[in-house]
Amino acid sequence: MSGNVELLSSALAQAKAENRAALIAYLPAGFPTVDGGIEAVKAVMAGGADIVEVGLPHSDPVLDGPVIQTADDIALRGGVKIADVMRTVREAHEATGVPILVMTYWNPIDRYGVERFTAELAEAGGAGCILPDLPVQESELWREHADKHGLATVFVVAPSSKDERLATITAAGSGFVYAASLMGVTGTRASVGEQAQELVLRTRATTRLPVCVGLGVSNAEQAAEVAGFADGVIVGSAFVKAILDAPDEAAGLAAVRSLAGELAEGVRKR
Repeated sequence: MSGNVELLSSALAQAKAENRAALIAYLPAGFPTVDGGIEAVKAVMAGGADIVEVGLPHSDPVLDGPVIQTADDIALRGGVKIADVMRTVREAHEATGVPILVMTYWNPIDRYGVERFTAELAEAGGAGCILPDLPVQESELWREHADKHGLATVFVVAPSSKDERLATITAAGSGFVYAASLMGVTGTRASVGEQAQELVLRTRATTRLPVCVGLGVSNAEQAAEVAGFADGVIVGSAFVKAILDAPDEAAGLAAVRSLAGELAEGVRKR
């Protein structure tokens, strides 16, 4: 069965046709529970997210700040497994039709088996993977299987990436390019900064893929700012924090749906 890389591309193209950036939401699988996580993904979609990244919780998430680390810890202590990640992708996609990617570090895939992982993700209706710690020069095996199963390979670029390196990364990727707005880990920030805009411009000079910006966006004003120069706005920690701060699961679902609605308005005010 083929994955949904084309659905991902069409969602980004649709946002561009509407003269706006796409809203991309991130939530970890298994948080606060497996069932609760599936409902949270559905809630951000109902609020207006165009694309969703489902995180595969990891015990040593080097790119993730304390908010997402807390959520990952809750999910891992709850016993979340790769099968639960696949179930989250499947049930959320079937319920909404929205493209869903998995964001994961390389080690879990390597241990699980690349062919097994890509085949199961495609069968679940997944659109691809974001792989923040997989070096491009070591990605051939992954890309071979991802291509075979119709899955996007999204690499992360950073402000420290030299132009030559950017060209190498973007040539190997598909779906879109994840531009980290700053050096550091995920988390909400008071300002997204000028580094992000410069990185988008430098990245666009190397590729025709959409360039989507993450790390630091937490409100509609910041979403509008980033939407002014990026093809997509990626928000993660703010959604996770909304669930962590909620008194119960129902309030958490209402909070993430409301936040998605505010951010969806923001990306339309570019």
